[in-house]
Amino acid sequence: MFGSIKLIIAWILVFMFAFTTVNCSKKVEDQQGEATMSSKSIQDVLKEHGRTLMDIPGVEGVGQGLTDDDQDCVRVFVSSMTPEVKKQVPKTLDGYPVIIEVTGEFKALDDDQD
Repeated sequence: MFGSIKLIIAWILVFMFAFTTVNCSKKVEDQQGEATMSSKSIQDVLKEHGRTLMDIPGVEGVGQGLTDDDQDCVRVFVSSMTPEVKKQVPKTLDGYPVIIEVTGEFKALDDDQD
């Protein structure tokens, strides 16, 4: 009788250990993934960094967009791709990828144009 109880307890411990190991490795993956995923919303990231990005010479605008695989990203619209733009615009902001898009200079439309 004691042998079967010990066997049951041993199996329970094995399953608990296996479950804990799987959970711990998942948490490590999640923590590593946090480097690419932000806890902030994309809107908060744009509010926080938008003015700084707009101060970079050649930047015409910033906005929210999607990557080719439908992930949120920060879009930086520039008049031309200059060495200064490449140097000053970061590759990521708070975990979101930053995509530079050459659009040319933004110009306001006349009110008379309908």
